[in-house]
Amino acid sequence: MKFYRIRQDEAPRYTGNLNAAYKWMLPGVEPCSDCGLGRKGTEAKYPCVDLSSLPQDEQKKLTDPWPVPYEEFVRRRELVRPLAPPGVELRSGTALGPLTGTATGYFGQLFMQNPWSLYVRREALEKLRAEGLRGLHDCPLNVRFRQKNHPELLDLQLELRGRFHPDCIPEIDPPCLTCGEDKGYRLPQPPLLAAASLPEDLDVFRLADWSTLIVASERLVDAVRRLELDGVVFQELETR
Repeated sequence: MKFYRIRQDEAPRYTGNLNAAYKWMLPGVEPCSDCGLGRKGTEAKYPCVDLSSLPQDEQKKLTDPWPVPYEEFVRRRELVRPLAPPGVELRSGTALGPLTGTATGYFGQLFMQNPWSLYVRREALEKLRAEGLRGLHDCPLNVRFRQKNHPELLDLQLELRGRFHPDCIPEIDPPCLTCGEDKGYRLPQPPLLAAASLPEDLDVFRLADWSTLIVASERLVDAVRRLELDGVVFQELETR
């Protein structure tokens, strides 16, 4: 099975823009007193998660991404955990709830506002589901379109799965003894995926080792091309 990175089609006709943000978010963490590092963040998004059952004052705190002491981050994270999908890793920057704001312009059948967000028109989603593709967990957007004739866009809630192959990861300094964080590394060029770590039950997912990288299976790529769905392009990824 081949795997591909999904990227936005940069053709000029795709003028779609979402001037919007997710309703809630886990905050950053204040830097460690020893190493000066904050906790590693993520671009993972769970737009189907509803936090409206939490007290209003807690919901308000979960709209503020400003760094907080680690103990306060843990407290807020544990408020969210029972309402999040089972087993997900809730890091700083995790976005929750529907994308809220305004939208304008022309959107393809598939749309990426940025490399780490994937949206799909309702009719395209139905076609892909009819092909038996897996991992298409859709969530509604809370956006107001500025034009009358507009598509029904849906947000895809993607699972974090898959790892880089060790051959493409550089050596890094040992983690801090106080907070356990390390300095991390830049996105490997080119990315090399560990074949044994890639899911067999999903056709689209967010790479667990790099949350801004959205990966599609060969099955999804073939279906998108056969159905002539527009708005994104695919870059084959090497696996080992």
